[in-house]
Amino acid sequence: MEQQIKEYAKRLKLSWIRQHYNEVEAESNEEFLLRLMENEIEQREQRRTNLLFSQSGLPKVPSVPFKWDEIEYTHGVTKDYLLNGEFIQHKENLIFYGRVGTGKTFLATLIGLNAIQHSAMNIRFYTAAGLVNRLLDANEKGTIGRFFKQIEKLDLLIIDELGYIPLHKQGAELLFQVISMCYEMKSLIITTNLRFGEWNHVFGDPILTEAVIDRLIHHSHLLVFKGPSNRMKESMIQN
Repeated sequence: MEQQIKEYAKRLKLSWIRQHYNEVEAESNEEFLLRLMENEIEQREQRRTNLLFSQSGLPKVPSVPFKWDEIEYTHGVTKDYLLNGEFIQHKENLIFYGRVGTGKTFLATLIGLNAIQHSAMNIRFYTAAGLVNRLLDANEKGTIGRFFKQIEKLDLLIIDELGYIPLHKQGAELLFQVISMCYEMKSLIITTNLRFGEWNHVFGDPILTEAVIDRLIHHSHLLVFKGPSNRMKESMIQN
């Protein structure tokens, strides 16, 4: 009988039940069945969360507390609004502007981690250069359609370090396609060290730049990071 139970559980893809059913104690058949199902569901949810983490590309979070008092919010934005992913539910964008090393990537990562951990959301993190390289590679290999479908399934796309490297024409146009796909369909977090007036240096075309900014700032919140560079501060302390 034990072998049959394991075989049926395997066929039904009940991996936790197959391995642990004989460890469950209960005072009734109903309680026994309930505990089996609870543990099976918990394991499946944990596996899905682990998979979402591994696919997200999120960087490691620094082991120091985030400095919330060094950010300027637009009206209606709060710490909870960000960390609870309410902006994602409303399909709003976040634009993080500030000097290098002021915590933009740190906060974007925190938000992504929370969205996965608490809401099992599908997140992807790319540097702007990394995303453009992926797009160019997929376009060259003829798999750009498949890559776009992966983007369409996301709840949140994080594009880090926009403005650090100017984009070539084709790369800028492909990035614009991604931003257009996300427009009013899913949320974006953009981190940048450039004011909007300087974005033409990145996209290289004033019309394309205007179209990108227009789509990003509609339904968006701007967060300005005002603090000194944390990386520079750490370097000075270590030296």
